Amino acid sequence: MRQLRRYEGRRVLVTGGGSGIGQETVLRILAEGGSVVAADVSEAGLRDTLSKAHDAEHRLSTTVVDVGDEDSVRGGTAEAVRHLGGLDTLVNAAGVLRSAHFEETTLAAFEHVLRVNLVGTFLVTRESIPALRAGASPAVVNFSSTSAMFAHPYMSAYAASKGGIQAMTHSLAMEFSKQGIRFNAVQPGSISSGMTDGTGEARRSVGPGLPADADYTLFTKISPSLPLADGAMFAGPDSVAAVVAMLGSPDAYFITGTEVRIDGGSHM
Repeated sequence: MRQLRRYEGRRVLVTGGGSGIGQETVLRILAEGGSVVAADVSEAGLRDTLSKAHDAEHRLSTTVVDVGDEDSVRGGTAEAVRHLGGLDTLVNAAGVLRSAHFEETTLAAFEHVLRVNLVGTFLVTRESIPALRAGASPAVVNFSSTSAMFAHPYMSAYAASKGGIQAMTHSLAMEFSKQGIRFNAVQPGSISSGMTDGTGEARRSVGPGLPADADYTLFTKISPSLPLADGAMFAGPDSVAAVVAMLGSPDAYFITGTEVRIDGGSHM
């Protein structure tokens, strides 16, 4: 198969680049010739990403950023743009997942999920707009989730944050359409990532942190239809990274204001 080189000469910022889908996206874009700044709150995660970049390491830089902190985002985004000499693609992959019975969810826990996922996407995007406006075929890829449109029990805060991201993506796509900045979202579901890699029953079904008395029969409607190797329930993060790479590239020049669901047919 011919190796795609859609990112040669493109400058890309990926948040959440220290693990899971974010890390896989960094590696995919590097493989396609892009120059990338990976941002993450975890220094250890960023070191791991660097170690996996291999011969593309010279096109990868990292920066520690807490996407829920305005000062951290402002400084980290400016650093990334300076290092890259501009910005053509932004991927907002940073996020957290917390699961709990709704009536046992604290205000602090609910606000934390919204702060990282929704507010974080807002902050990084806002700080990136001036550079994107001057970029080549500029594109933003946000991370929504199948939980934004379909019932995922015990994940009310996560679902609310991802629904907000999806709605914001549509709004921004319209607002910046005449400036040529495209905004799209991906909706992963049943994907192995830093958020979902738990142990035991949780690993086999829907991820870590579920209540001890969780009713697993509630998840029967969100199981993938497509078969995976060894009877796995989760697809690899590469399945999402491939779609992100397409949406963030000039190949998607006529796609904006929409979302792509990547869930193995869980919600047909």
